[in-house]
Amino acid sequence: MLNLRIKPKFNLNKVRAMTMAWYCSGSTNTELIENLFKAGLIHNERVKDAMTGVDRAHYAPSRPYSDSPQPIGYGATISAPHMHCHACEYLIDYLKPGARVLDIGSGSGYLTHVLANLVTSPSGNAQGQVIGIDHIPELTEMARTNMDKSKKGSDFQTSTIVKFITGDGRLGWKEGAPYDAIHVGAAADKLHPTLVDQLRAPGRLFIPVESEDDESAMNSLNGGQYIWVVDKKEDGSIHKEKVFQVRYVPLTDAPQG
Repeated sequence: MLNLRIKPKFNLNKVRAMTMAWYCSGSTNTELIENLFKAGLIHNERVKDAMTGVDRAHYAPSRPYSDSPQPIGYGATISAPHMHCHACEYLIDYLKPGARVLDIGSGSGYLTHVLANLVTSPSGNAQGQVIGIDHIPELTEMARTNMDKSKKGSDFQTSTIVKFITGDGRLGWKEGAPYDAIHVGAAADKLHPTLVDQLRAPGRLFIPVESEDDESAMNSLNGGQYIWVVDKKEDGSIHKEKVFQVRYVPLTDAPQG
């Protein structure tokens, strides 16, 4: 059963928050996260703590505390911090300690680390797993190296709470499925059903999409990239919601040569 719900327009509060996002930069990691919290981009304290616990300087090559996207090499970028806030906020109900998560287009590894903080209890009694997948081998290696810059990140890899692999994220990673949450950090040309298939029931997918193959929906919408939140309910039914417009690099084949 498919239930398609579309919300192509922001409410006023969300528009104001998105506008303020570009003024959230800080001089330190803590200041950056505090500014995002004060601007209303972060609502959940768990998200705030998880992001405060990961120094972006380990993952962004320049201006790490600027709330803006930045190139990380190989034609890839690290998203602006406020976009990472949105991803975590929309997925938070599925990021409980012990959850399994797939981070597609993991890039330099930043959000993978944040997600690992969210699926691991402070006591260590409940340990989930986050699999970061990228189609560029050099980025996979970069992510591993970046996580080793902090003791907690290194421990996550040693214990396999975090695992980075090289592969085509459009196909997901069947070996680790089902996932409580799937995050996609690059724009897909369509909503790939394989990713929905790899969700647990219940589970949630957060994905930017260039176009949506539901013809009746597309006839009433402007073009461009939008974030879609896709829920697989406990009974297996699928609910899709279009939440806001974005601009991501495309989810494509790895560069040749």
